[in-house]
Amino acid sequence: MNKSVKILGIAGLFILGACGRERSPVTGWNYNDPTNGGFETNPYQGQETGPGLVFVEGGTFTMGRVQDDVMSDWNNVPRRVTVSSFYLDETEVTNTNYREYLYWTYRVFGPNYPQIYVKALPDTLVWRNKLAFMEDMVKYYFRHPSYQDYPVVGVDWLQASDYCKWRTDRVNEYILVREGVIDWSPSPSDADYFNTEEYLAGKWAGKTKVPLPDYNPANNSNGNNAGRNVKIEDGIFLPDYRLPTEAEWEFAATGLIGNTQMELVSQRRIYPWNGHATRNPDEKYIGQELANFKKSSGDYMGVAGDLNDAADITSPVFSYWPNDYGLYGMAGNVSEWVMDVYRPMMPYDGNDLKPYRGNEFSTQVKDQDGIVIQDSIQYDGPDSNIVSIPGQVKYRAVDNQHKEDNLAFRRNYHESDERNFVDGDANSTESNDKWNGPIGTPQSAQDKSLMYETGSTTLISDVTRVYKGGSWKDRAFWMSPGTRRFLDEHQATDYIGFRCAMSRLGSPVGVAKAGGRY
Repeated sequence: MNKSVKILGIAGLFILGACGRERSPVTGWNYNDPTNGGFETNPYQGQETGPGLVFVEGGTFTMGRVQDDVMSDWNNVPRRVTVSSFYLDETEVTNTNYREYLYWTYRVFGPNYPQIYVKALPDTLVWRNKLAFMEDMVKYYFRHPSYQDYPVVGVDWLQASDYCKWRTDRVNEYILVREGVIDWSPSPSDADYFNTEEYLAGKWAGKTKVPLPDYNPANNSNGNNAGRNVKIEDGIFLPDYRLPTEAEWEFAATGLIGNTQMELVSQRRIYPWNGHATRNPDEKYIGQELANFKKSSGDYMGVAGDLNDAADITSPVFSYWPNDYGLYGMAGNVSEWVMDVYRPMMPYDGNDLKPYRGNEFSTQVKDQDGIVIQDSIQYDGPDSNIVSIPGQVKYRAVDNQHKEDNLAFRRNYHESDERNFVDGDANSTESNDKWNGPIGTPQSAQDKSLMYETGSTTLISDVTRVYKGGSWKDRAFWMSPGTRRFLDEHQATDYIGFRCAMSRLGSPVGVAKAGGRY
């Protein structure tokens, strides 16, 4: 599999700039030469594997239901799709991982914006049950060291997405400190904490230690070249951590790479392992459960003296065997959030390359001089929900009011919000002569009756998100990667966790090699 690639140090960039220069194969002019205009190009060995991630080589597979639809939902018709290579967390995010995030958030925002810290807290009350004693889990599960390696729960989809954004910035900050580009800040505040997009926009208030060489002659005219910040073109920053798409999660969980020989899949899978059983057939471990799930009514962990999965609730994230990608917990333990907005899936619903429903296209907000604007804390609605955090780059939805968005001439999209495209939008609704919606609804909205009357006849909406996989309180059926369920993105449970993903840039099989295909 792909191995971590050490990024070229800053000293090496200076040496390359001073020694023999590479020439352009199309113009003959030197690269990295201030006397030549200063166009820069740097040697690049491939994407570094971020902390905690496992490389998942992509490919084609049959996405969707792989056994009887016992729930009769008919919401996931099998279809062939291709998933690009990507990275996925080896395990679910643990209580310790999430507490690290909370600790950093409190240190940075606690003094002036305690609401941001409160917004990130998991809901420990999800453990409560009207007819069961679960107060010990309410009090101890998230913070007691006995559960530090257990998957975090009580986190809604929005909180999981915020965690991914935080992780992106902390990892990229670590890389710049490791490479000697910036000084490490032991006491960051809401005025100077590191944010990747803020840094790229030149708005970061921290201290640069050793800038990269700047070959732009415009910055060398007076002989006082201060260097420059890292750019995307340098390949030093990692892509964003994010939730996996449903297709990515299902592909990784199925793990068919272990059953593939010369483009032929030798055996289809119901679970992330071969066979139809949930117990290990290996003689050394024969009979042991391969995942943490509910065996039958009232049986969560087996009989005392020989517990079958040794877990009444969740279990430590490394408790069971990994699948053929080296990923732990892709069946059982906790279900996991994915990026997608939920819709019943049909063969024609979605693209067959990197399928995903949930796009909301946006762009950075800039002033009249084209300078990126920083955001300030903003609240939404009477409950004072935080919708933006100070010190980050401000975004807006693309629209027809801004000429630079050029939506009228786009062939691939015409609106910013495509979550309900061909399944709930104006083109997929039916005319209704009599409006039965809420009183006071604008006349324009009364002309058509939406396909999904959320809260009335269905729970499906544009903020309903997919979660995948079985959990500690589910039967074995839900451990099949093809199964899918949904929940409002603002809600959390005691059986849904998450893990982060990252896009793979460049070669889908690893580091590119000169003179060959890969």
